[in-house]
This record gives sequence, structure tokens and C-alpha cells, in this order.
Amino acid sequence: MAGTATLDRSAAATAAAVDQDVLIVGAGISGIGMAVHLQMHCPGRSFGIVERRPQLGGTWDLFRYPGIRSDSDMHTLGFVFEPWKHEKSIADGPAILDYLNRIVDERHIRDHIRFGRKVVGADWDSTAARWTVTMEDASGITSTTTARWLYLGAGYYDYDEPYQAHFEGRGDFKGQIVHPQFWPENFDYRGKKIVVIGSGATAVTIVPAMAKEAAHVTMLQRTPTWYFIRPAKDAFANFLRKFLPEEVAYKITRYKNVKLQDISFRRARTRPEKVKDFLTKRLQKALGDKYDQQAFTPPYDPWDQRLCLVPDADFFEAMKADKATVVTDHIKHFDETGIQLQSGQHLDADIIVTATGLKLAVAGKIPVRVDGNLVDWSEHFYYKACMFSNVPNFAVVFGYLNASWTLRADIVSEYICRVLNHMKAVGADVATPVLEDPASLTEENIFDFSSGYIQRGLHIMPKNADRLPWRLSQNYVQDRIDMRTGAVDDGVLSFGHALVAGNAAATLEAAE
Repeated sequence: MAGTATLDRSAAATAAAVDQDVLIVGAGISGIGMAVHLQMHCPGRSFGIVERRPQLGGTWDLFRYPGIRSDSDMHTLGFVFEPWKHEKSIADGPAILDYLNRIVDERHIRDHIRFGRKVVGADWDSTAARWTVTMEDASGITSTTTARWLYLGAGYYDYDEPYQAHFEGRGDFKGQIVHPQFWPENFDYRGKKIVVIGSGATAVTIVPAMAKEAAHVTMLQRTPTWYFIRPAKDAFANFLRKFLPEEVAYKITRYKNVKLQDISFRRARTRPEKVKDFLTKRLQKALGDKYDQQAFTPPYDPWDQRLCLVPDADFFEAMKADKATVVTDHIKHFDETGIQLQSGQHLDADIIVTATGLKLAVAGKIPVRVDGNLVDWSEHFYYKACMFSNVPNFAVVFGYLNASWTLRADIVSEYICRVLNHMKAVGADVATPVLEDPASLTEENIFDFSSGYIQRGLHIMPKNADRLPWRLSQNYVQDRIDMRTGAVDDGVLSFGHALVAGNAAATLEAAE
């Protein structure tokens, strides 16, 4: 990273120079968003981005399975500062990558990105008030860079290892087994019999896409999922774009979609039976005589897990065309030619796709140390949904479970820019959410979603309290108000300077 620009600070401060004021880890939606917000709101701050992959995009570059698309509308998955201009609001992966690349190039952000660098360590030194970040390239050669702030846009799941459910007899299967997270390049499945294990967003995307060329695709589910059918094109948005400037039409559509998301989620929580009836009637209409109550009646309420979006009912159209089938059963074991089910039924297969989910990861699995002490995230509380108790100059993005990821990424970026500007105004080098007595907080599990990947990862997640600011809220509308207008200097976020060496260890010990 080039440059040694540093935050303005008082003459009494002793913070060391850095390679950049803000180091952003990850060049996906979160990282690119933060870079643009820094340009807009903190133009005097230098920044760099490190990205482990050879190109930007994060999730949208990693996942290459057939039909890859957004599971949120692009008027909310898009950034607040950059209108989504495509006709389809439910976008495919290549269109999203085009959007991100255009932003990066038009705003000259690509020059700030160092590709092919995996962050393998981050160490905070209170005596210098800076982070030293260790990176590793593809050949294993390490290098370091320093920053005043560390901003993680590395997502929330394990990029190296997906969740692999155990299947008895897996090694006996003579065909090919593929996980969507690592889709083979130029994979030929034409004319093949395919079984897709899973019923979530990935499975429902893959099935209709593969069904176009496969002999037949069977989606094997243990438990049904709630599906929501909507058009891939937003007629309201496209109508507005005919008469209004692009930015205005986008802003209105974004507001409309945020409100509808919020209303739908709240209604599902307060009147679940009404929402069940609504979703079921839509399914019955879409499927006609193909509707199977057992296959499409989940044992949980809508939004106990994320609703599964089906644009233009393409999944159900594949079923009506007899190109796809849903089977609800439990797997007994794999064998040479397919899958033997507990019911006695056998599913013949040439290819098995294990759409069994993701593994959660905190802070990109990066070992983070504060003055030599390894941070155990499960022992720290969230602060303002993006920082952590007693960890200085550090922020991360964990998107909403009940709304679009970018909604959180935008307001977190704006908030951290507010913090940086406040630090400049008061001449501070360090901002730390101080929690002196964790026992004074009442813990609460706000991840009240029954999704498997959430439940499997709860033990590694940071803590949540039953009140703000020590929780990861799932209420975007209220969060936006709090993050944009709430006081930065709130009596919890402590502002200070680099410590002399003798006081650093004692201060950290007292905070813990």
C-alpha cells in the first residue's frame, strides 16, 4: 500500500505513521461500499483494500453455479449512492458484477485494491494506535501493511469450506458430487439425471436453471421451505424511470421496497397464519394440479427462516413442464447409482448437488489480536451493530437476516465515517466501545431464525444484549435513524490517544 497519510491528531498524541488511514478487507459489496463512502464523507482519509481473490465481487465472484442471482431486489441490494439501472430488479450474478465493476472504475477505486492477498493476521498496538495486518499471496509469501482503522467487509461465511452434511455411503456413488460453493468450470450436465439436496435459495435457483438442459432434476428436501413469488422486473420502478431522473426513480423505489420488506416481516411475526394463507394460495395458483401440500407446507412460520424468492415462478414452471420434481424424504444412504431414501424410494442420479448450506465465520476467520491478546469474538458484545466491546478502531459488516445485505453495509459505512470525522474534530487517535462490566448486560439471542447455518454457528458469534447499543438489531428502519442521527460521542464510545508503553497492558486488562 502506498502513502503515509494519517489522521489529524493533537500535538500530544504519539500515534505512529501508517500506510493508510483505513484498511478495508474484502472487495465485495461491503468493501466497495465503504470505499465510496470514505470518498464521499471523508475525502481527506487515505484507504486501501485487500482482496484474497484475483478479482472483485466477493460472493458474486465466488459463486458460479447455474442461475446464480440475487435473493433480494436490487433497489435495496444496490447501494444508496448508485442507482440500479437494469430492467430486472432480481438480477443475475454477471449483472451484479457489472454493477460493482462500473462503480469501482468510475470512482477510481481499483487503484486502491491489492488483489491476491489473503489476510492471515491483524494486530493492534495501543502504544502506536495502529493495526499491523499480515497478508499472504498465492505462493505463500507474506507482507504487512499498517492502518489506523481496520474495516472488515469479508462477509459472514467460510470461503474455504462449505457446510458438508454427512451422508452414509457417499464414497459409493459412481457419479459426480458437486457443492454449489465450488462449482466446476464448464461443467457439462446436459442430458443428465440430477438430484439437488436442499430446499433453500441456492437449490431453488439451481433447479430451474439446470432443468433447461438436464434430463430431469429432482430437488430432495428434508423439510419444506416458504416461497415467495414475485416478478423479476419491478414494474413500478421501470414506470418511474420513464418520467423521472434515474436517481429520483431509484430513491422512490428503494423507499417503497424498504417499507414493504419491513411491513411483510412484521406481519409474518404478528399474524403468521395470515401470511401462511397468502403464500400458500400463491403457490397453489402457480402450480395448479402439481401442488403437493406435503412438499410446500413447512413446519415453521414464515420468516422463522428467510423467505425464499422465486422470480417469475421459474422453479414452479420447471415442475409444471415435468423437468423438475420435489421429493420430501430423509436420506438413508448413497449407493452406486443414486440415493436410497428412508421411505424405500430410490432416486437415480448421474450428478448429486449438495446445496446443504454455508458455514458461518466471524471476522473472516482472521486471528485478531489486541496488544498481543487473541480476540475471542464469542466473549465480546456487538456495539452499534458494527463494532465490538473493548476492541479499538475496528468495524465489520454483518448484513440483515430479514432484509438486503447492502442496507446494513450502507449505514455502517456512513456511521464509521461519522466516527472518523468526530475523531478528527477532537484530535483523537483511538475510538473504543468501552464495556467495563459485561455482567451488567442481559444477553439475548437475536438470531431467532431456525435456519441451519445460523443455528450451527451460534457458538462462535459475538454476544447480543437485550438493548442498544450492545446488540445486532434486525430493524433497518430504526437502525438508519439511530446510525445517522444518534450522538457519536454517546458516553460509551471512548475517544483517546496512543498509550505510552507502560500503560497499554494495564488499560487493556482493566477493560476486560
